[in-house]
Amino acid sequence: MSDKKVLIITSNFGIEKDELIKPLEMLKNYHISVTHAAIEIANVQTVEGDKDFSTIVQPDITLKEVDSNKYDLLIVPGGTVNADTLRVNQDAQNIINMFVKQNKILAFICHAPWLLINSNQVKGKTLTSFNSIRLDLENAGANWVNEKVHECSAQNWVLITSRCPDDIPAFNQAILSKLEA
Repeated sequence: MSDKKVLIITSNFGIEKDELIKPLEMLKNYHISVTHAAIEIANVQTVEGDKDFSTIVQPDITLKEVDSNKYDLLIVPGGTVNADTLRVNQDAQNIINMFVKQNKILAFICHAPWLLINSNQVKGKTLTSFNSIRLDLENAGANWVNEKVHECSAQNWVLITSRCPDDIPAFNQAILSKLEA
């Protein structure tokens, strides 16, 4: 599995700490190559509970530098500000659309599925998320379910979603299972 490559994308502020750090650490523990791309090469400020400053992380590359051909799986962590910033970022939308076009695996947690709405990739997918964006997703054509982790392979690409930091163990296991397959 050490030949697998994973991309994690974020903005530079407001990322829910555990939704970035825990998948990143899990992947590194399995010797999976992980690249963290952010809007800018600058401090990435994580938060806890969307309000308390937490760990600062340095990204490896910018969103503009991402070549989707190099990666097997994409992870988008939540955090309200992070997700709201990414959803209107054209580079983030382009990354989503390239991964979908290439039928690659995408994994979103918490508020991150907002980016799927703005990338026009949510219609017809079944997914979960933080409860507060349920109506947004349904209005955009998604089928919403209340589960720790949900995997949807409709439309020839796999989408893994989870609701919140409490679901990270199930989220990480679903990611790992897909990388092992």
